[in-house]
Amino acid sequence: MQSRLTYILFLLISVISYGQVNLSVTPDKTTYSLKDVINLTIVLEIEGSEYNSQQTKLRLPDFSKFNLIGTGSITNGFMDPETNTVISQSVTRLALEPKQKGKVKIGSFLITINNRIYKTEPFDIMIKDIDKKASVAANSSKEVYLNMEVEDREVYQDEPTIAVLKVYSRNMDNLRKVKNIRLPKDGNLDVYPVSFAKSEIDPSDYGNMSSQVLAIFMIFPNESGYVEVPGASASVSSYAGKNKIVSNKVKISVKKLPEGAPEHFKNAVGDFKVTISNTSKEKVEVKKPVNILVKVSGEGNLKNMELPKIAESPDYEIFAPKITSKVTTETTGMKGEVLANYLLIPKKAGEISIKTENFAFFDPSKKEYVDLGQEVLQVNAFSHDQIMESRTTVEKVNEYTNTFLETVNTPVLKTTSFKVKEKSRIHWNIFFINIAILIALFIGYIVFKNWQKKRRLHKETEPVKPLGSVAETEKEIRERLKTDVNDYFSYLENLKDKEDYQKFFQTYEELDHEVRNQYFQSSAENFAVFLEDYKGAAVAEEYRSLTQKIQIEKYAPVKSSEGIEMLLASIVNLYSQISK
Repeated sequence: MQSRLTYILFLLISVISYGQVNLSVTPDKTTYSLKDVINLTIVLEIEGSEYNSQQTKLRLPDFSKFNLIGTGSITNGFMDPETNTVISQSVTRLALEPKQKGKVKIGSFLITINNRIYKTEPFDIMIKDIDKKASVAANSSKEVYLNMEVEDREVYQDEPTIAVLKVYSRNMDNLRKVKNIRLPKDGNLDVYPVSFAKSEIDPSDYGNMSSQVLAIFMIFPNESGYVEVPGASASVSSYAGKNKIVSNKVKISVKKLPEGAPEHFKNAVGDFKVTISNTSKEKVEVKKPVNILVKVSGEGNLKNMELPKIAESPDYEIFAPKITSKVTTETTGMKGEVLANYLLIPKKAGEISIKTENFAFFDPSKKEYVDLGQEVLQVNAFSHDQIMESRTTVEKVNEYTNTFLETVNTPVLKTTSFKVKEKSRIHWNIFFINIAILIALFIGYIVFKNWQKKRRLHKETEPVKPLGSVAETEKEIRERLKTDVNDYFSYLENLKDKEDYQKFFQTYEELDHEVRNQYFQSSAENFAVFLEDYKGAAVAEEYRSLTQKIQIEKYAPVKSSEGIEMLLASIVNLYSQISK
């Protein structure tokens, strides 16, 4: 009886130990043609630190019916946060080219661990003959492959990791046909582009294939556990049309944030600083709006974090903020600042304390929580009578004059244009500059008239200029149609300073319409597609993003000077590139 129990015990131990090692192989599909590449993914997963003594390398089956054109592997080790079990995972990818058609068997992959041999089950794949009616473009597109590589596959929740999208092909010319790059999309991830600039072509990369970096982007996982990043996609252009290609999927291990988080911690991961300030230049008056700015700056998940709000108080009334951001995504992380512009109305006179909510964040470099607490801004609110008493006689006269001109407007004379500005004075420098400009224009006019008179006298003796070729004529016409964007930039700058935002957006629409007409594009959608071919994917993506920002800012109920200034900088940068 005792020997039976011992036998059963050893049997259970062997079954448990066998279950700690999992070796599997997966093909990308089951049916191929003779010109297709067979991609095999071999995954070796070992649970428990006592089963990680690998004694032999992975032994491949008989590949005499295939050509091995590429191979690669990666090994990850991490701790499962739910079971506290050490897991080691090794992923190997093989690229095979079939030599014959028909049903072909792929044998078992073998590996020895702790004096035990593990193997995969053999399986069959079907190799079909090449479809002779298939177009050359379709066959060439199958020779282009996308591969997504993730820099760090073990990160904390809401901590970024960098991904690189590369394209491979045996034919270097196919790399130039890859366009319309689409980054992965998933509800558990936030993806932000870092760069769409294509790198130099590497003529001999993986498996003697040419390769090129298409895009670099940043991934923020929103939940812990194993998260699968979907494949990125692109299209291969040809005369027959466009063929879509998709990259591989990548699994990353997202660690839970440590225990002991502060009560007011939400989802801020990185290194941040919070400030609060009063951006209104006038004195704070009771029942009059005041602009309060809450700024969060630093490095981390700035675009998807919950910002600290201004705490409610019986001393003031607070309205929903207008959020603007000055954030850049780089290979080192997401850096910049996010601005929340609040409109606040004091309810009483005297000292008022404006406080933000408690704010805390998790610093992944130090692996600890940082509690910043509250930020406090002290303001002194005055009643209307106190404001009037503190004004000088000149300021009171100006106030009465402006009030009269605003409320009384005759049909003959628009009196609101005579409003007296506070602390206005004559700028003598500008006055003398204008006089100098007028004198220079007068002298230039006289010189021009003399030149025109001389030109008329010698016109008959001038030889007739050649008409030129058709190409030269087309170039001249295009140069005539070219829009001088610098004039629009100067005008938009003046409108921004005057805070005439309605005219600002009308002028931008005129600029966009003129530039589109220059390239014979009737709509913004067609112009974005044209820019992708003419200037590259990065400029086209920047144009789409700017169009969305313009629409959001145009119909926003409250417009801030900071937001308009950021829009103007984006407009100048983008249209300067387009008009080069």
